[in-house]
Amino acid sequence: MKQAILAGDRKVLAQAVTLVESQAADKQKQAQQLLQELLPFTGNSIRIGITGVPGAGKSTFIEALGLKLCEKGHRLAVLAVDPSSSVSGGSILGDKTRMEELSKHPNAFIRPSPSGGTLGGVHRKTRESIILCEAAGFDIIFVETVGVGQSEVIVRELVDFFLLLVITGAGDDLQGMKKGIIELADAIAVNKADGENERKAELTKKEYNQILAMVQPATQGWKTRAYTCSALYLKGLEELWEVIQSFVQTTKVSRVFFERRKLQSKQWLLQSIRDELEARFYTNHEIRQLLQEYMKQVVEGKVTVTQAVEALFSIYEVK
Repeated sequence: MKQAILAGDRKVLAQAVTLVESQAADKQKQAQQLLQELLPFTGNSIRIGITGVPGAGKSTFIEALGLKLCEKGHRLAVLAVDPSSSVSGGSILGDKTRMEELSKHPNAFIRPSPSGGTLGGVHRKTRESIILCEAAGFDIIFVETVGVGQSEVIVRELVDFFLLLVITGAGDDLQGMKKGIIELADAIAVNKADGENERKAELTKKEYNQILAMVQPATQGWKTRAYTCSALYLKGLEELWEVIQSFVQTTKVSRVFFERRKLQSKQWLLQSIRDELEARFYTNHEIRQLLQEYMKQVVEGKVTVTQAVEALFSIYEVK
């Protein structure tokens, strides 16, 4: 499997991603061995996070920019992060049906978000999928947010450059968007800037640039700005790609690019420790037996939450 992945075999790559997504203990062992063998061949991509307000045309944008990059000779992998899938089960084929042309391109690999699992699990699976894709020679990785809420924060921790896609009417967009999401962005693209909407898009760009002037940039040494584009009519995509390239060049010269990668690896380690501790706690036989009883006592007001937690942890032993 290792040699086939290094040779860029997309079919084997898909099998490897399925392997890292598996919950089975034996599959996980195989996956970790494979990742260890591939690790020396990773880290050479540009990782780009893409999120957007509802109706911003995110799928159309990803397909349009993705096809342009593939035609330039780049190899592009599109991965999705959907924390809501831990509740709803997610959509297995959603991404491919939304990006039909891109999914057929020989230089592209599209992987829908993993269904099920915890937030941390989705986070880990996406990181490991990035490693596999880089080992397979994909030099550009798009990580798309599919769910809402924590997905933006998760994706920011996975990528080098974070793009926020919006539409005309900055005021309306901001009503449904936390200020924190804007603070995560390295660029904002006002999509659907075509036809009668083009003038409004320019006004919206100005509004966002005014807002950005008062917000601390997401990346040290880089000024976040707003731009306009039309994914449907392929306008402004080349400019955005130039912005991304400029970002990579600037941050590599300043070493911020590499420091962010190091920080992300540390965050991954700490998050994995938290996930493992939580998993071991809840699968502990004694804890499973007593947890419901303590829940009942808390609900009935017989013990405080703190007392219940202390009692449960006094039983649990970290081995």
